[in-house]
Amino acid sequence: MPYRGPELHRTRRISPLQTGSIISIIIILAGAIAFIIGFGISGKHFITVTTFTSAGNIGEDGILSCTFEPDIKLNDIVIQWLKEGVMGLVHEFKEGKDDLSDQNEMFRGRTAVFADQVIVGNASLRLKNIQLTDAGTYQCYIITSKGKGNANVEYKTGAFSMPEVNVDNNASSESLRCEAPRWFPQPTVIWSSQVDQGANFSQASNTSFELNSENVTMKVVSMLYNVTINNTYSCMIENNIAKATGDIKVTGFRRQETRYQNESTRTLFHHSVFLLQNPERLSEHY
Repeated sequence: MPYRGPELHRTRRISPLQTGSIISIIIILAGAIAFIIGFGISGKHFITVTTFTSAGNIGEDGILSCTFEPDIKLNDIVIQWLKEGVMGLVHEFKEGKDDLSDQNEMFRGRTAVFADQVIVGNASLRLKNIQLTDAGTYQCYIITSKGKGNANVEYKTGAFSMPEVNVDNNASSESLRCEAPRWFPQPTVIWSSQVDQGANFSQASNTSFELNSENVTMKVVSMLYNVTINNTYSCMIENNIAKATGDIKVTGFRRQETRYQNESTRTLFHHSVFLLQNPERLSEHY
């Protein structure tokens, strides 16, 4: 038999580093497969929830705005409103109706959603008789047949009202009186005129604040002296919650039985209250 030489037995050893890499790949693949299978079964994913900053006027009703991706399956929609630092829920809506079994006592009888608009993606919360203590961070949490998501909204509370500007008939000189019944926190008042644009009227005006009976809000009265005719004056009241402006156009003064004659024009725009914060998207995904 011919000599074939020594037989060689070759073995390959896998290093610990290679073993770890293989195990990691297996784990990653298994996770990906589980995710694909799970998604195929449930069909759920993250949905977009959007809120808008807003402010509440104490003693009145307010809205905490929240929208989400619409779902035609109303019974699958769950809306939960929560407040940071508060146990329980602010409000819950599920299976087509309110469920207030876990509602915090401080919100009892004060909340509602727009039930007829839920199916089109409106989860906004109506809050009745707003209190200073309602200020804080709220979360709008949504579950639908498509998935779930949430977004936070910072809610500020205070008092604001529209000012009325008139000629002061009791003043000894040509003067204007700007008055607003409810503000909190204490605002600033700035006078301006159409003719004297950029002029500083702080030396020609005087503003006072009178606490109202509930010992929270205050009445604002501001006087502007040495007013000239054929001019339009603006009284702007502003705090960190809102600002409002009242205008008056003075066409002439005349003494007659201790009364001034004047012509004033005011528009809805000038008497509107504007929130300082612009609507801001605060979308988050759960």
